[in-house]
Amino acid sequence: MTPEITLSLIILILSVIAHEVAHGYAANALGDPTARLAGRLTLNPLPHIDFLGSVILPALLVFSGSPILFGWAKPVPYNPYNLRNQRWGEAFVAVAGSATNLLLAVIFGLLVRYGSAGGMFFVPGSPALSLAATIAFVNLFLGLFNLIPFPPLDGFTVLRCALPWSLSRGLLSFESSVRGLGAISLILFILIFASVLARPFYGLVLLLFGLLTGAA
Repeated sequence: MTPEITLSLIILILSVIAHEVAHGYAANALGDPTARLAGRLTLNPLPHIDFLGSVILPALLVFSGSPILFGWAKPVPYNPYNLRNQRWGEAFVAVAGSATNLLLAVIFGLLVRYGSAGGMFFVPGSPALSLAATIAFVNLFLGLFNLIPFPPLDGFTVLRCALPWSLSRGLLSFESSVRGLGAISLILFILIFASVLARPFYGLVLLLFGLLTGAA
């Protein structure tokens, strides 16, 4: 495994951990201390590592030459019934993860765009500049991917919360069925995504990455 691939895997793992921790902080701020009491409001990787989603799947994607690099950490536990805002609380918790990834993408993307101007932060072509670009790309990909409205991704929770109760009940039942399959459901979705949606989605990420970093 090359140093570049190793670095990308490390960035991926840390980015999905930041995603999950953001869920926990949002839930805690909205009145549910479950994640805090479980010791999950930490950036220490050990409590968050999921062997399948954080190690096995990313490694398989890398060694198979997949155009996408994806993974997940252990979901941060929270109790939606503890949230003060029962109408929108789950949506706020869900979107916090993707918002964190997209914020990181914007910060490091702008560092790439403006940080090398006149040697302000980075020397053009330096390893530090490449690191910032990788962080921006991985987080942009994760942030947008998790907004896809399919369970158990965050975008589905936001969609369910946004719909009237009469419509959201059916989505809640569908989500419960999918979540009952555990990691299998996400793996199946990734396989479908890779065969049908990966190319246009990857093109969108590249387009936004180029606009953000000035590499377009």
